[in-house]
Amino acid sequence: MLVKQQPEVNSSQSLNLDCDLVIVGGGIVGATLAAALKNSDLNIIIIEARPLEVAAAKTQAYAFSPLSSRIYEGIGIWDRIFPHIGKYSNISLSDADYSQQVKFDNQDLPGEHLGYVAQHNIVLTILQNHLTDCDNINWLCPVEVTNVTTEKASSTVEVKVNGQQRLIKTKLVIGADGARSHIRHLAGIKTRGWKYWQSCVAFTIKHTALENDTAFERFWPSGPMGVLPLPGNRCQIVWTHPHAEAKALAELDESEFLAKLQTYTGGSLGDLELVSQRMVFPVQLMQCDRYIKPRLALIGDAAHCCHPVGGQGLNLGIRDAASLAQILQTAQQKGQDIGSLKVLKGYEAWRKIENLAILGFTDLLDRIFSNNWLPVVALRRLGLWMMSYLKPLKIFALKLMTGLLGRTPKLAQR
Repeated sequence: MLVKQQPEVNSSQSLNLDCDLVIVGGGIVGATLAAALKNSDLNIIIIEARPLEVAAAKTQAYAFSPLSSRIYEGIGIWDRIFPHIGKYSNISLSDADYSQQVKFDNQDLPGEHLGYVAQHNIVLTILQNHLTDCDNINWLCPVEVTNVTTEKASSTVEVKVNGQQRLIKTKLVIGADGARSHIRHLAGIKTRGWKYWQSCVAFTIKHTALENDTAFERFWPSGPMGVLPLPGNRCQIVWTHPHAEAKALAELDESEFLAKLQTYTGGSLGDLELVSQRMVFPVQLMQCDRYIKPRLALIGDAAHCCHPVGGQGLNLGIRDAASLAQILQTAQQKGQDIGSLKVLKGYEAWRKIENLAILGFTDLLDRIFSNNWLPVVALRRLGLWMMSYLKPLKIFALKLMTGLLGRTPKLAQR
């Protein structure tokens, strides 16, 4: 799938545009926000530092919750995403080689699937295509933001194009530019959190198992291992270890690496073949002190980051985008100033607490299960037993993992 890219910006005429909204960061979360506002009366500029085809080239896969699928259904692109992604109707949680497993299936929640697995390039390319014919949305790329100045009634975004500085005046700036957000830094917003002692090794395998409709989360003392099904009898695996062990794991000879993986998966996937590079990345927990300032809001990883256990990270950002879009559209319809703190506080109040709950949940999971202390081992195994046999507890945990607790954006309401 090819994206019809806007021409590179090379004139002050095209850059000195007044607009309602500047989204800095054209990744999945930033593009989702723009797509959710496609039919609004807001004039939007998306600024991306890379050419669109480069931004969409990454093949890393992510878990998508049922709530995220409903958001994309509300936007109008889920029918284009669905044929190209993995689907799972079962989830299995287990603690190393302990025999007790918690198994969820699609009878535990309404709907055909408990989750989905999609590659970055597929989702972002479809979003880009969805936005190319929108009269109220323009891409500026590749463009670098150098400064943001906030005044009472507007913000001015200073960008660098072909070595020249240009200015864009807007009512509101959105930072959707990732965990190392330049927009957050320019705004002086502080963060709280910590870096974990662990790194993740992420890669894709092909296997010979007869079925490929189960997502596995297997906890080991070294860290959790997530196994997510992809089309073509493939799986995306995120394997957590302490930093040095993760680095050594990624550098193992391929046959030795696959033999170790076979042990950790208990042979449940049959014969294994490595079909991607092994990428290593450290993990952290981060929550901004605030998500908003006058004429500024942060979404996605620019506002928060969590441990990848449970596949929650991107889903939180998609919910941020849908929630903020709803807040902004409502304000616009009421004739309110979309960049005012009065309007933006509604977004922060909605998302900050819900995100914090998930950050705490993923942190607790990692710390309880990445642990060999016998009292903790006994406690977590009791928890698995209780979840297996106490239906309300099991359903609560499943709703938490699939995004079905908390306030649902209108886009996702059926």
